[in-house]
Amino acid sequence: MVDDRPDGRNGAELPGVPDHPAVRVLSTRGGGPATARQAGWHACTAPWIAFLDDDVRPPAGWPERLCADLEALPDDSGGSQGRIVVPRPPGRNPTDAERATIALEDARWITADMAVRRRALERVGGFDTRFPRAYREDTDLVLRVQDAGLSLHRGERKCVHPLRAGGRHASMRAQRGNGDNALMRRVHGRSWRDRVAEPPGGLRSHLVTTAAAATALLAAVTGRRGTAAAAAAVWALSTARFALARMRAGPAEAAEWADMAVTSVLIPSLACWYRLRGEIRHAGAGASRGVRALLFDRDGTLVEDVPYNGDPDEVVARPGAAEAVALARENGLKVGVVTNQSGVGRGTLTERDVDRVDRRIEELLGPFDLWRVCPHTPQDGCACRKPAPGLVFAAAGGLGVHPAECAVIGDIGADLEAAAAAGARSVLVPTPVTREEERQRAPEVEHDLPSAVRRIVGGAGT
Repeated sequence: MVDDRPDGRNGAELPGVPDHPAVRVLSTRGGGPATARQAGWHACTAPWIAFLDDDVRPPAGWPERLCADLEALPDDSGGSQGRIVVPRPPGRNPTDAERATIALEDARWITADMAVRRRALERVGGFDTRFPRAYREDTDLVLRVQDAGLSLHRGERKCVHPLRAGGRHASMRAQRGNGDNALMRRVHGRSWRDRVAEPPGGLRSHLVTTAAAATALLAAVTGRRGTAAAAAAVWALSTARFALARMRAGPAEAAEWADMAVTSVLIPSLACWYRLRGEIRHAGAGASRGVRALLFDRDGTLVEDVPYNGDPDEVVARPGAAEAVALARENGLKVGVVTNQSGVGRGTLTERDVDRVDRRIEELLGPFDLWRVCPHTPQDGCACRKPAPGLVFAAAGGLGVHPAECAVIGDIGADLEAAAAAGARSVLVPTPVTREEERQRAPEVEHDLPSAVRRIVGGAGT
């Protein structure tokens, strides 16, 4: 379970979470649905990852129906979509906000109930964390999974999605999604709606309405009364048509009608404003890799493991380390090192010794954007020593990315456990000291460092 509340503290005061060893809670602190889902699948090792919204209500027997849906899929399938049922309000028509929830029943692909193969998520890099809101992170994922040559299927299982009241001005807040549509167009082209069987949006009509309002205002200011009157008439007609279309399906209550009348005046310009912001923000945006920063373990991963080494002359780069680090940089990833150095806490090393070794590593492999070192012993009970997630959190913060946008490459289970606890992706590159149980538990394994980096940047998951 992912707690995405801005003030979430790994499930603290999260109601309804059972105290059970099988339930793990990650905190993404308001990163948004894409970031939360990204952290969630990073922390799982199963071949299938089932995503559910926090407010859906799976009926009794849902796990068995899910398994039946998955067992029936061909090998080239990337995902299975559940069926969403939204109950209607008793004795009245739904409100404007409730109709938006009811529309989920007809949505072709949504992560309110979607199971995705882990290998598909690995191949495409998972969710694009540039989407800060719901409703587009799942559409984007589906299109990239299809582009990877994997099929998607609708299952027979069902989940109930309760109505969302949304509040009086939910329709205005929803216009922020126009900025996300700008990113969809940049990444997937103008025909992305056709590919997911989604009807055209109302942006063109909103552009006409907004342009008419701006023209009327400008003409009035400059004294062109005829032009101002004609533009104002176009604006009034367009606004009235939009308002009536919304009211026709809405409840008969006067308060709802008044709200829709007011918001219908404001929505066109608001939609255009958010779309303009989105176009500017995402100008030149390319496809997502999912990972923006790569964190390497040091001893046993980048360099040969010499216990408590404080001598730069003893530093020997691991095979492929220089190529791997260079490959990460060439692909635009920020690179850092997260390393336990308990020799400092034990008194066998000084911080200066560690720095000297780190500088020698940079001489061999090139500069890193960041180093994060835990100097504590296991007995100190600190929050930074791997397998605790503190070093990953610190490195992500220092690099200006979310932990769910990081990947950790290491040679032992503690590296992978630290990544999972932080919501980061991880790849194991085994060495002679790697235990077989660590290899078996690893979500992703590669035989050398360059292959691990290529898996992260190129979607080589199998």
